[in-house]
Amino acid sequence: MKLMTKMFLATALMAPAMAMAAEGEGSTMGKGLAVIGAGLALIGGGIGIGLVGKAAVESIARQPEAAGKIQINMILAAALIEGATLFAVAAGFVAK
Repeated sequence: MKLMTKMFLATALMAPAMAMAAEGEGSTMGKGLAVIGAGLALIGGGIGIGLVGKAAVESIARQPEAAGKIQINMILAAALIEGATLFAVAAGFVAK
């Protein structure tokens, strides 16, 4: 398993228990976990947009005559990924 996958799984498994423990104490651990989640969303969005760009460049290299259609689809996919990422970040910052 890659290091990033292990780190993500460890955070995902520990986060609910830590957040529930933080609610009763009145600390800001829940907010901290929300911000960490927002950061993970940004990392995921960056990786997603990078993969979309990579696939588009490879596709254009294979079929240069289809560059226009590929670019339109690439921009649409990148916009959808970015929108979902920004929504996740906003939800992370709004969390109690």
